[in-house]
Amino acid sequence: MKNPYPFLLPALAGFFGAFAAQAQPEPIKLGKIEPQELTAAPFVGDSAASAVVLCDYGTTRFEYISNDFQLVSERVTRIKILKKSGYDAATVRVPLYHRDTRTEKISGLRGTTYNLVNGQVVKTKLDGSNAFTEEMTPNVRVRKFTMPDVREGAVIEYAYTVTSDFLFNFQNWRFQSDIPVRWSEFRASIPEYFHYQKLIQGYHTVDVQEQNEATTQFVVHSGGSSTGSGFNTTRQSATNEPVSARVMNFRWAMKDVPAFRDEPYMTTAQDYVDRLNFQLEGVQYPGQAYQNVAGTWAKIDMELLNDDSFGPQLDRAGFLKEQLQPLVAKYPDLSQRAAAVREVVMSGIRYNGSNDYSSRTSLRKAYDAHLGSSADVNLLLISALRVAGIPANPVLLSTRDHGRIFESLPLLERFNYVVGLVALPDGKDLLVDATEPLLPCGVLPERCLNQSGRLIMKKPEDGRWVDLVPAQRHVRYQQVALTLDAQGGLTGKVHDEHSGYAGAQARKELGELGEKKYMAAQTAAHNGWSVPKFAVLDKENVAKPLALEYEFAQPADDNSTPGTFYLSPLRLFASEQNPFRHDSRLFPVDFGAAQEETSMITLNLPAGYELAELPKPAVVDLPDGGGRFMFQVAAAAPGVVQLTSRFNLRKAMYAATDYASLREFYRLMLEKQGEKLIIKKKV
Repeated sequence: MKNPYPFLLPALAGFFGAFAAQAQPEPIKLGKIEPQELTAAPFVGDSAASAVVLCDYGTTRFEYISNDFQLVSERVTRIKILKKSGYDAATVRVPLYHRDTRTEKISGLRGTTYNLVNGQVVKTKLDGSNAFTEEMTPNVRVRKFTMPDVREGAVIEYAYTVTSDFLFNFQNWRFQSDIPVRWSEFRASIPEYFHYQKLIQGYHTVDVQEQNEATTQFVVHSGGSSTGSGFNTTRQSATNEPVSARVMNFRWAMKDVPAFRDEPYMTTAQDYVDRLNFQLEGVQYPGQAYQNVAGTWAKIDMELLNDDSFGPQLDRAGFLKEQLQPLVAKYPDLSQRAAAVREVVMSGIRYNGSNDYSSRTSLRKAYDAHLGSSADVNLLLISALRVAGIPANPVLLSTRDHGRIFESLPLLERFNYVVGLVALPDGKDLLVDATEPLLPCGVLPERCLNQSGRLIMKKPEDGRWVDLVPAQRHVRYQQVALTLDAQGGLTGKVHDEHSGYAGAQARKELGELGEKKYMAAQTAAHNGWSVPKFAVLDKENVAKPLALEYEFAQPADDNSTPGTFYLSPLRLFASEQNPFRHDSRLFPVDFGAAQEETSMITLNLPAGYELAELPKPAVVDLPDGGGRFMFQVAAAAPGVVQLTSRFNLRKAMYAATDYASLREFYRLMLEKQGEKLIIKKKV
């Protein structure tokens, strides 16, 4: 960013010197490790960890170089390796933003691995020339290096500096890692000209939050004018005019931060870890009005609609006109026509697994290649809908593995996906996506179920947030007829349906494995089962449940007692594991969509046998109507037992405060499903 006031330059050295003088002592010095860090004694309490971050220390300051303001970020990290499984901590990835011809630069890379060998400290230096670069996204590449000679018990430390021209890309700081962190500290020195919003995220206490102000005198040279990064300013000033300037010094630190633990049913870890984020809001140079540089949704709309990789693409499906025009008369209903248009698009182009909100190529080129990113596919879909006379507009969103959108922070970088929205005559929104042929029209892929998306419109007042409410649920229905013989063997006929998102997942597995391997995977947990006959129904019709029908036989257990059998029929067709293993959870349980599962089993007893007693029925409710489990065993007729298990989770997301109830819900459900029927020979 070019400085609008070159005359301010000479003062900057004194400016930042004031910050250094007032700073607290640094928590780590490169090359000065403590002897006990190389022994095992201080780490007995970390026996469950594979490695421990001893100290992670970073700073960011502003410098003025070659008539540019720049951000200079330095980092020093020290880690103790406890187990071989902790060797991954020795591989470091440094993201570097780039745009056009400019890029962030890494320098000063250095590091050492310390090993205690026969009582002597052996040092192995990092060879920085072995670092290499990987492309991560169109605007981010990663500089990657691995510390040398890493062994169990080693201590590694490294340091580097990142210099950036992108003042909006102030380095964020992550206090928490996937291994325990003893101490994590970040400091920032921000001149009064730059106003950043500072957002702290996470579930643990920030132990240190300090700020102080330093003042310094600038020597002002003769006035002039300059233009930089969108700021047009002119200022006349007398030579050597003194100017006072302020700098705000910030310090944040956390100690003894536990390792972040991946949990079932969550979005990306980036949504939950303890971290500090910065967002540039405005710039105000001396004598000038405050310049609000923070984005607004209206500005983002205009930026996107004027960007050739997005806005103009919305009207570039003319080459499909011959295929689309006949659909107008054939399908007067907009929902049916939208589904037909979607089929045309999906027949010509396939999703390649890459996510973006803008197309990096022409839609015609992607269509001719029959392969494209989510943006190529869905921008073509929106354009095709318009050609077919359907008013469709784009909705930007962030996939579940990309992270949350903050509706109060207009940040285009938070998005990585686009879908279409059709406003139906009844006032409802039809959300359309053509990347998943295994889902019907109007059902977004599960990766998109991330709370809300932004509707992009030409008129700013028409732009709005769209709730990404799941159009379907995870549904499974099983109907089973079992016959028990007098030796304890079982035979059965099973009808197993998967619908909604469960149907899409089942069809995906079926397509990847083929029918025989898919069937083998469904029964792999049952030792000794033979499956003489099976069939897959409605595998092509995504509007219907995918149904699996099969027969099986299970021989008698060699340890079974003649005259008495103990049987858990539901356990044959339900999970044995509670997905919520831990006692507590700090963040929400996000299923994406509501869940429902029903199992109905009819058990035919051998002649002369009866059920010793009926298990008690059970009804388990979650608080506030969040879900219900029902269990019942009944004697349907002489020698026939009917078992019914049904549970549904009515919410897509449960707050962390609901976790204990949800965990107990699953425990009670699995306990009832696992109850054994006692079947005895009649006396």
